[in-house]
Amino acid sequence: MKRKAAEKRGHWGERIAALWLQLHGWRIIGRRVRVRGGEVDLIARRRNVIAFVEVKTRATQAELDTSIDAYRLRRVAAAVTALAPQYAKNGEDVRIDVILIAPWQRPIHVKNVWIG
Repeated sequence: MKRKAAEKRGHWGERIAALWLQLHGWRIIGRRVRVRGGEVDLIARRRNVIAFVEVKTRATQAELDTSIDAYRLRRVAAAVTALAPQYAKNGEDVRIDVILIAPWQRPIHVKNVWIG
């Protein structure tokens, strides 16, 4: 898939994931936040929890099985380490979630995926 089409699909998936989170009581407080060494697609807050969310969008449900791996999670974890003090200033719980998106499928929200 060409880079531009992949980016477009990724942005679409992030919009769907943000809507999914909002429908489940989360407030989006950051989108595509970049730091040296990584990026976080969405940052969301619900009550006393700040979730740093990696969104993976693929053309089919089957492709989602291999869309997230330890390497990608390490990059997100590095970004979270840099960003957590900025977003969790009042002792909120911090976690890393993954939302998997495929067309015509319900989003899959995997919670608290990183234990580092």
